[in-house]
Amino acid sequence: MRWATISAWVLAVSVTASAGGGGAPPSSKAKSEDKRSQRDWPVYGGTSENNHFSPLQQINRKNVKRLGVAWTFDTGESGGLQTSPIVVDGVLYGLTPSQKVFALNAATGQLLWKFDSGTKGTQPDRGLAYWSDGKEKKILVGVMNFVYALDAATGKPIPSFGKDGRIDLREDLGRDPSAQSIYMTSPAVIYKDLMIVGGREAETLPASPGDVRAYEVRSGKLRWSFHTIPHPGEFGYDTWPKEAWKTSGAANNWAGMTVDVARGIVFVPTGSAAFDFYGADRVGDDLFANCLIALNAQTGERIWHFQGVKHDLWDRDFPAPPVLLTVERDGKKIDAVAQTTKQGFVFLFDRTNGKPLFPIECRNYPPSDVPGEVAAQQQCLPAKPAPFARQLLTEDLLSERTPEVHQWALEKFRSFRSEGQFVPFSVGGNKDTVIFPGFDGGAEWGGAAADPETGILYVNANDVAWTGALAENTGENTPKALYMNQCAVCHGEKMAGSPPAIPSLVGVGGRMSTADVAATIKSGKGRMPGFANLENDSDQWYGLLSYVMSGGKDGGARETSSKEVASPEPAPPAMKYHFTGYHKFLDPEAYPAVAPPWGTLNAINLNTGDFVWKIPLGEYPDLAAKGQKNTGTENYGGPVVTAGGLLFIGATNFDKKFRAFDKTTGALLWETTLPFSGNATPATYEVDGKQFVVIAAGGGKDPKSKSGGVYLAFALKK
Repeated sequence: MRWATISAWVLAVSVTASAGGGGAPPSSKAKSEDKRSQRDWPVYGGTSENNHFSPLQQINRKNVKRLGVAWTFDTGESGGLQTSPIVVDGVLYGLTPSQKVFALNAATGQLLWKFDSGTKGTQPDRGLAYWSDGKEKKILVGVMNFVYALDAATGKPIPSFGKDGRIDLREDLGRDPSAQSIYMTSPAVIYKDLMIVGGREAETLPASPGDVRAYEVRSGKLRWSFHTIPHPGEFGYDTWPKEAWKTSGAANNWAGMTVDVARGIVFVPTGSAAFDFYGADRVGDDLFANCLIALNAQTGERIWHFQGVKHDLWDRDFPAPPVLLTVERDGKKIDAVAQTTKQGFVFLFDRTNGKPLFPIECRNYPPSDVPGEVAAQQQCLPAKPAPFARQLLTEDLLSERTPEVHQWALEKFRSFRSEGQFVPFSVGGNKDTVIFPGFDGGAEWGGAAADPETGILYVNANDVAWTGALAENTGENTPKALYMNQCAVCHGEKMAGSPPAIPSLVGVGGRMSTADVAATIKSGKGRMPGFANLENDSDQWYGLLSYVMSGGKDGGARETSSKEVASPEPAPPAMKYHFTGYHKFLDPEAYPAVAPPWGTLNAINLNTGDFVWKIPLGEYPDLAAKGQKNTGTENYGGPVVTAGGLLFIGATNFDKKFRAFDKTTGALLWETTLPFSGNATPATYEVDGKQFVVIAAGGGKDPKSKSGGVYLAFALKK
């Protein structure tokens, strides 16, 4: 294999001088926030830099052991929470599992108001945004495909925004709004009088285009759109087939964005194009899928971009908003942007022009043997920092939890194809391809924290293996073919899923009503997007519903009234291949079949690219009781770092712990057990001279535990 060092600045970056990416560096006034905002947590990610950092230090290394519960707020709902609340002027704004919006007294947890849109949220909703011009104060929040502007004082919709206080993200995409499926799972970012949004979309075809859009905060009118699937005449159009802009989809920003307010740049990470695992209908590099894009926040013009995966066939989205920080090189300060990846790498660029601050190396990878598929010949990864997750699963990395488990894992592993990153899936045979780290990372949506005082990046990671393969579709217009096209990608050919993240559909007719299953197909739930494209074609709609309810037979759905299920529209085009399902490599007792650590917490000095420390994050209580501690677990939700020398993180799936570490050494200083796992990023703030740390605890990722929706705030005990 040939290796070469490249400059992303030369290969993949095009600076648009008129787009506002250059200019003078931010003034000291622009860089510093006033004292009030330093006490608050006014933005998802803590600051506009999205660095998850707080200058508060009342809670510190010496006294953190005195932390206790100050207040709790139970939403009274189940379903889990991934929300990081915001706090402004002593008021905490958050979301319930069903996407009701509420405001609390941040010092006491007392409910001030609650807003129910009347639309039940079934998708993850990770946060909300705040805007004020000094007079008006608005909360901007996504509820499924709608964005509402609420009066921050009362929680009531503001009628002058959009239509009756909301806009519909299915509109303004250049396609039939009724056939679009898009959900705002990450909050808008604010730049002056604009809110800039992305959205979650279907990962099979047809899918909505992943346009990045800016709307006026006051009126809700569309100000600009950036087409991540370029239209004729736009940069990148020649990296797709000519008609792809009309028919392809996704390449969307679902993870959130970050704004350099002083320079007027919005940094947009994007995911893969649909269909995730087969791209013969999108041959080419597929710009701007899998990119970090720097846009002029005022106009939407591209300043520079870097494509992390060309012609993605592995669902290797950029999974989190990037972090802005300043690093030191050769005695000079450089304003940088750091982007984490599902593969377990950190890309670091000069944020003004996209020049990489560590070498990026490219190598050739195997071609695809799938008919019609044309995998990219070359992919690029940073030479430094070293990856924070393991890259190649080999026999010596298999579980040794017991001799029997090791032997089982060894035999199973020898039936897989394990060759590291960027190996295309194959069709037919019984040889699944190993994805390591798995489809959920590496890094995930919780994002990283950065200490502006030291240039150290803190990132939590998953470190387990998944497998997958492709299978040929029959091409028949049958309920089974539709299931294979649209549903098997997650639930698998045999409907077994990958619980709890992807539930089994086996026997679903005995657990759920036809109406509930129909509503889930239409609107989605959890990780599943809705299939709005099936909404008006009764034959296909009822055929798929019948197939699912009957456990894979053509027929068997209960009679359903027209009130229970809406009628739909023409069938999506059949794909030639389907994904056989997300298969997590677990042993017979449902523990990861790879050797620990199964989840880690990493501190990386971005001035040098060297690791400061690395520790396992989390444990399984039943294994810990047997002496197998510090195994790490899969974890979802990010860290918060403070000037008090602490790093706070929940995230771990199975032990329900909320922990505080010494940010310098990684030593555990404090922990507590939550009522549900804290699969969310915490926030910290100060009210009336008292510092609080709050986390949303909802669980839902452990099949042995129930889910909920509780916010817990901690403060120092007297």
